[in-house]
Amino acid sequence: MISPAVRRLVLDLVAVVLLLAVAVVGFGPTFEGGAHLVAGFGAIAVGVAIAWLCARQRWGVLPTAGLTVVAYFLFGGALALPQTTLLGFIPTLETWAQLAVGSVQSWKRLLTTVAPVAPYDGHLIVPFLLTLVAAVLTASLALRLRQAAWALIPVTAFLVGQILLGMTVPAVPLLQGIVFAVVAAVWLALRQAWDPNRAAVRVEPTAVSDADALRHTRLRRLISGTAVVAVAVGVGVTTAAFASPPTTRYVLRDIVIPPFDVKQYASPLQSFRGLVRDDAETPLFTVRGLPDEARIRLATMDAYNGMVVNVSDEGAGSSSSFTPLRSNMSPDAEGAPARLEFEIDELRGVWLPDAGSVQSIEFTGSRADDLRRSAHYNDATGTAAVTAGLSGGVTYTVDTVLPPVPGDEALADVPFAPVKMPKQEGVPEGLSQVATDAVGEADTPIEQARALQTWLSTEGYFSHGLEDDPFSPSGHGAARITSFFGGDEIIGDDEQYAVAMALLSSQLGIPARVVMGWHPDEGENGGEFVATGDNVHAWVEVAFDGVGWVPFDPTPDEDNEPNEQTTTPRANPKPQVLQPPPPAQEPAELPPAIANDREQEEEEEAGFDWIGAILVPAGIGVGILALLFAPFVVMGAVKAGRRTKRRNAERAADRISGGWDELIDRAVDLNAPVAGGATRTESAQVVATTMAQPDVTALATSADARVFGPGEPSKDDVDAFWREVDAIVVGMSGQVSVWRRLRARLSLRSLRRRRTPRGGTS
Repeated sequence: MISPAVRRLVLDLVAVVLLLAVAVVGFGPTFEGGAHLVAGFGAIAVGVAIAWLCARQRWGVLPTAGLTVVAYFLFGGALALPQTTLLGFIPTLETWAQLAVGSVQSWKRLLTTVAPVAPYDGHLIVPFLLTLVAAVLTASLALRLRQAAWALIPVTAFLVGQILLGMTVPAVPLLQGIVFAVVAAVWLALRQAWDPNRAAVRVEPTAVSDADALRHTRLRRLISGTAVVAVAVGVGVTTAAFASPPTTRYVLRDIVIPPFDVKQYASPLQSFRGLVRDDAETPLFTVRGLPDEARIRLATMDAYNGMVVNVSDEGAGSSSSFTPLRSNMSPDAEGAPARLEFEIDELRGVWLPDAGSVQSIEFTGSRADDLRRSAHYNDATGTAAVTAGLSGGVTYTVDTVLPPVPGDEALADVPFAPVKMPKQEGVPEGLSQVATDAVGEADTPIEQARALQTWLSTEGYFSHGLEDDPFSPSGHGAARITSFFGGDEIIGDDEQYAVAMALLSSQLGIPARVVMGWHPDEGENGGEFVATGDNVHAWVEVAFDGVGWVPFDPTPDEDNEPNEQTTTPRANPKPQVLQPPPPAQEPAELPPAIANDREQEEEEEAGFDWIGAILVPAGIGVGILALLFAPFVVMGAVKAGRRTKRRNAERAADRISGGWDELIDRAVDLNAPVAGGATRTESAQVVATTMAQPDVTALATSADARVFGPGEPSKDDVDAFWREVDAIVVGMSGQVSVWRRLRARLSLRSLRRRRTPRGGTS
């Protein structure tokens, strides 16, 4: 039979390993592959072994800390830096040097490296060292202290540290929370049930029947307690999942590398006319290795607000959903692989030119680290950006996949993709009729999209509106689009035509978006391409089911300019249904004091809002738990104080009387109808009948004999009497339901009861 000491040791070690494993698994999104699991679980094994050895030998803090440091340098190479060891596990001088430096610098490297990080370059030192320290502390407290709940402090701190060092998108938060809560609750419940020193369950070694009753009671408590924990966890998780709105998860990585908020930057399409006017001959950047007919993307925009087309702001998967660069982007892309080499000349801003479905971007040069840390990519739109900003001399290599562009025949029977497009606001009235007339008799999706493109490119005229060009205002707001369709002729450049086709498509339910970028003109080859303001373009992409986004160019040829014959109204003009919208009202000017206050509020934004975001939910949860358990804590403290006072009374006879009073009070709280002022014999008869405890009658006789007999009871007599009291109390509790025991904890009946007179039993 397994001894109680061995059973408790196994319970503690298993619980500690499971609790630590929950945090180790949470490092998953931060690291590539499963190397972090090897480092983490290896650290758990080493740390638990150190804690067990030191607890067994009764060594203090200094020997335990010394062994932990030795283990870090002895096992850190094999588990965190295997590439620096001999045969994969023998540490070298380089291993020890990197471990020493990494204990300080690896934290910064981890937080400033785009996740998921590679398992080399010292990144694994963080999970190994953090897990090792947490394992030693948690296991030491669990093995040394009677109250195992203290061991939850370091393991909880370890879990919080893992969250802060991890990613905004967690691994399996629901499963992690359930496992951690259930393991902790069951562990503490078993520790309490198996504790042989609990006053409430002490029995004489020879009291076999009482031991059997206690064993049966413990089993019932374990089963009922586990059921209550399971129900509570299930209800809590379900409620949180369905009732709580999604919140932002704050991590340290977002402070070191702030998350990219694309809405802070102006739409790049607003700079289209400026590039054409001011940088027509300026080399903006050069790209090498560009295949024929490939397109270079600067930005993709799909939301219109009446003033500008920009990226949408509708959460994950939208055109504003950017994530830090990683090595496994666009995993499902199909097409021709290509490696493009970019060199920035005069292009400025945050938008990073790329092409196709990017799989990786590698920066070179003096600013490589800053650009890599601040680079973000949107898999849904193929757009890249660097918050550090572009400058002359920046070079980078793009590994990408260029999807094939299917012809109209291949798309003949392909429907539009079921893409959820953002709501377009501020669209001029009448575009729906224009779109319907332009599409005409086109039936299939590709015919409808091609009809819109053809109508715009053939019915319209091209002009940048520069010197010596026909008049063509810049911009693509509602007023410009209204004049674009409502004038004597349709005239504009890529900026207006691309936005116009996207808006017409939205009126027909066609999923379309605007792309700004560059591509070699017809007849030009790829290879080395120099981007300037003269060859900048904007086009439209339409989504087809199972195919992806297909480009359309609605802009007329540049030599298709209006002449004197086209300045008069056309013989068959398109419906002139658009009227300029009323000018937008200027916002009311605020008093200087209010304006200054608002500016000051923006400047004084707290730099540590994430702390509040973490502490506020935790504080609310702790407050709710405190309110729920406050009655039990208060009543438990009152009754525990009463028991202590009785157990430690000055006279031994009073301690015997106090033990009897404790038994009767527990019976009264369990609803036994004991009358106030009844003698011990009378009270014993009631308890024996209602609570099925026949031994209480003999205990009443023993109490009278020890209280009223000659001499004072000895200390052994008092201890034996209280053990009998506790055994009967346990037996009474085992006869009632869990809910009745909970009500007994809160009962005030025993506090209001009139005490038994200090007289005989007659």
